[in-house]
Amino acid sequence: MDHERNIRNKDAEEYQPPIWKSYLYQLQQEAPRPKRIICPGEVENRPKYYGREFHGIISREKADELLGGVEGAYILRESQRQPGCYTLALRFGNQTLNYRLFYDGKHFVGEKRFESIHDLVTDGLITLYIETKASEYISKMTTNPIYEHIGYATLLREKVSRRLSRSKNESRKASVTNEEHTPVEKISSLVRRAALTHNDNHFNYEKTHNFKVHTFRGPHWCEYCANFMWGLIAQGVRCSDCGLNVHKQCSKHVPNDCQPDLKRIKKVYCCDLTTLVKAHNTQRPMVVDICIREIEARGLKSEGLYRVSGFTEHIEDVKMAFDRDGEKADISANIYPDINIITGALKLYFRDLPIPVITYDTYSKFIEAAKISNADERLEAVHEVLMLLPPAHYETLRYLMIHLKKVTMNEKDNFMNAENLGIVFGPTLMRPPEDSTLTTLHDMRYQKLIVQILIENEDVLF
Repeated sequence: MDHERNIRNKDAEEYQPPIWKSYLYQLQQEAPRPKRIICPGEVENRPKYYGREFHGIISREKADELLGGVEGAYILRESQRQPGCYTLALRFGNQTLNYRLFYDGKHFVGEKRFESIHDLVTDGLITLYIETKASEYISKMTTNPIYEHIGYATLLREKVSRRLSRSKNESRKASVTNEEHTPVEKISSLVRRAALTHNDNHFNYEKTHNFKVHTFRGPHWCEYCANFMWGLIAQGVRCSDCGLNVHKQCSKHVPNDCQPDLKRIKKVYCCDLTTLVKAHNTQRPMVVDICIREIEARGLKSEGLYRVSGFTEHIEDVKMAFDRDGEKADISANIYPDINIITGALKLYFRDLPIPVITYDTYSKFIEAAKISNADERLEAVHEVLMLLPPAHYETLRYLMIHLKKVTMNEKDNFMNAENLGIVFGPTLMRPPEDSTLTTLHDMRYQKLIVQILIENEDVLF
């Protein structure tokens, strides 16, 4: 234990933090401060969400005069030409800028929404100042990213990689637990992801980041270009799955190498298939493995398997168990003696996927393949489209088809052949990109046929 602790301490000592680029941070500090020009008298019909900076109906010329050429000075006015429309008049760069102002519970002139006019103006002045002073610098920010050549962390990355390596059957959860007691805590999320990328992950499927606009509290730097993320709110985007923080413009250049963090994955059902697979470091979603294992152990001869429905409330219980306990969920016969509850939970998992197993991108290609009359040509076309599926989707579909083939081999007991299973699983595994009832009804026979073909020819197609 002491030896291991000494190694960890040595790793921490050797770690050199990245050199964040502070130029844009310095510019933000230099940006003009907002100066509210208060109206000396009370204005009739002043909107309740504006303060004394509102000057009523005045002209652009009068607004310019009131601002007095002071950088950062601002007032609000009602338009002479369009009563009921409001304008922010702001002094910047030795000129008066006029912006149409809106309110829907928050104040905004563009995408960002602010609690107060003061915050809106503060953020606006920062943005105007930085974009004026550093437009050329900003345009070149993404040309030499630290993300793609993390030289300062090479040695550490190798050591962390060895420590984080796990066998392919072990859950990534153990890895996360272990991280809490190592120097990884002290490492930026950027380096941690780099280490995980080099992990002995046999199922390292490519995954795009799930970026969403984020407001950072306190100074934050982009983990792609190492530059400061300026502004008061919505300064950049954060990946909901792995926590990567980058500028919005940098997010377009980040490789598809998202390594989801189990601590960020709040549920199993309704979670993107590839995200769940990468978070748990498994070939397929563990729900699929666990349910199929249980069904094959005690249900292959059950009459109407997959066609007969289990009690909805019990199926929901299984769903909650997976969401709550993950791979430790108990779905044994002691808890759920009716195998139809387990088949129902598996079908529900597939139905709840935000992107179906047969993805929206490949849906129309599969439907077109199903329409080919010649059986050999149709099989070849189906195989070609299968190759377009993302790896995690392909592997999940392959495993499911092997299972369903086993179901059909027990047809004399369960009365479920490939055609029957196609009727059940067609709309479960594939949905048209547009939510159209008419399209769904029209395509149902082709959905059934695709699944039937996949089951009957799983040994050839996969």
